[in-house]
Amino acid sequence: MLVAAIVAIFVIAYAAIALEHPIGINKSASALLGAGLMWTAYAVWSGDTALIDRQLSESVSSTAQIVFFLIGAMTIVEVIDAHNGFEVITSLINTRKQATLMWLVGFVTFFLSSVLDNLTTTIVMISLMRKLLDRQGDRLFFAAMIVIAANAGGAWSAIGDVTTTMLWIGGQITPIAIVKGVFLASLINLVVPLLVVSAWLRGKIVEAPQRQTRAVSTSVFERNVTFFLGLGILIAVPAFKAVTHLPPFMGILFGLGVLWTVGELIHRRKEEDEKKRLTLVHALTRIDMSSIVFFIGILLAVAALEHTHVLEMLAKWLDATFGRLDVIVVLLGLLSAVIDNVPLVAASMGMYSLNQYPPDSFLWEFVAYCAGTGGSILIIGSASGVAAMGLEKIEFFWYVRRVSGLALLGYFGGVAAYIVQYWLLH
Repeated sequence: MLVAAIVAIFVIAYAAIALEHPIGINKSASALLGAGLMWTAYAVWSGDTALIDRQLSESVSSTAQIVFFLIGAMTIVEVIDAHNGFEVITSLINTRKQATLMWLVGFVTFFLSSVLDNLTTTIVMISLMRKLLDRQGDRLFFAAMIVIAANAGGAWSAIGDVTTTMLWIGGQITPIAIVKGVFLASLINLVVPLLVVSAWLRGKIVEAPQRQTRAVSTSVFERNVTFFLGLGILIAVPAFKAVTHLPPFMGILFGLGVLWTVGELIHRRKEEDEKKRLTLVHALTRIDMSSIVFFIGILLAVAALEHTHVLEMLAKWLDATFGRLDVIVVLLGLLSAVIDNVPLVAASMGMYSLNQYPPDSFLWEFVAYCAGTGGSILIIGSASGVAAMGLEKIEFFWYVRRVSGLALLGYFGGVAAYIVQYWLLH
């Protein structure tokens, strides 16, 4: 009875999340409501207060680590953006051929996403496209390829995607091993669609919009210091964990303190009104707290599924039905095109134990790849896709007709590459 109630609540909450726009209820509200109802039902049916307290404390602790890390990383990115720091990268891109530009944008997005996160990288690169391409029609394929490149780039880095960060913090992967294991598959996931799209764009010329001059409120020194320090902090987090053995959220919070202090020092002579927009306090008001709350709700909901053994039963059913671990993970990746990959990865972490599948094993690396890149198959399958859809007004069925097939080719190309690479090296 308890299992049926928990599953029913989760399915209804998930349906509300998927139908966020038709029903007019924010997905964060649905996630929190679902998590609250699931834990309430578990507490009422169980009656074991001590057990519930202990399990909820464990779930809150693991959830908080991810949330603190995300808040720190998102704030650092906002500070960099406030100082026009990303112009350090965008100013280097200069070509007249759309095909060449597509390759440049694809690879810049791919590597930038591995350091930042796929959502932020997508927003930055689409903003760049508006400065480089005048016609909205020309920008559509660029926006679509940015989504594919950002998701592919996030899959091979411990800090490039929320799901890989979850696996890293959970102990399923380590930063160096995930790069070695998934980089080639992620690269093929990008290169296959790039080859097709760049062939379509051959001969097309970049039509740049008229440049508009605007006052710059930060100096080149301030911009460069903020950009390189912020980027350095994000890159240094894995090293911080390796040296101190402290969890990643401590590294990002420590780095946030460093960036905050440096910002206060370099702006100390400015008037209050002038420096307000550049401060870390202002950056904290600009981060997407709705997304943070959504992660809290969905992770706590999945924790309820784990503690009531629903995920364990699901794992046994998948094993009995399909038998092969690689097929199961590929299906999870395809499912992430429809369902958010955060709960899918959280579910896989609950379905399989580290005792059965130790860190950096086939399962965890393959989950990181499939869940990270499967969302590119549909425009609504990832946070970066949803952002691109809003920024460039990409139609759902345009993406299905023109891009989904390319994303599928890249997805299965990467799947084949990872499996062959694993066989050869193990």
